[in-house]
Amino acid sequence: MLDQINIRAASVLAAVLILAGCAGGNYRPVSDTPVRIGRPYVVRGTTFVPAADPTYDMLGYASWYGAESGNRTANGERFRPRWITAAHTTLPLPTYVEVTALETGRRIIVRINDRGPFATGGGRIIDLSRGAADELGIKAQGHAPVRVRRVEPSEKDRARLRAGKPASELPPLPPGQLANLRMQLATGMQAPIAESGDPGAPITPLRR
Repeated sequence: MLDQINIRAASVLAAVLILAGCAGGNYRPVSDTPVRIGRPYVVRGTTFVPAADPTYDMLGYASWYGAESGNRTANGERFRPRWITAAHTTLPLPTYVEVTALETGRRIIVRINDRGPFATGGGRIIDLSRGAADELGIKAQGHAPVRVRRVEPSEKDRARLRAGKPASELPPLPPGQLANLRMQLATGMQAPIAESGDPGAPITPLRR
């Protein structure tokens, strides 16, 4: 009788462990190494080819997602909707980008650790976490024009983002540069052109 109880208890414990695994355990630790590029993949008939792109600088639209709390991101980390993260279809994982809201000029640094967005049409180039959308000030809109460019933030800012905290605050983009980017997006240009004031210049955090 005792043996039957032990066997039954062991079976229950095994079932609990299996369910825990299915619930999304064994996540990859949040780390910047190794950087993963990945193989080409197909989603809804479209082929995406991940690649390193140090000069990535694009205009388009951002959306956001936040209902996937507890799910695994494409690089194996746990998705935390309040962290300042994002999804991109081809940039290496992780990659750090500066995202500028073209309606306000607000800029933030975001850590890309997932794949997406995969919705067709609309010119979407990045899917922000709920926390990133809130930090950028576009959460209420759900879909907003942005500039996304790859950056190399300081180790201090990298550490803050890896810990779920926002990076150092950036000054908003000057009105003239912002107008230039809006015009380019309106005319269908895909890569911002650095003109007077050089919107592609190194980022400068605000002093706290």
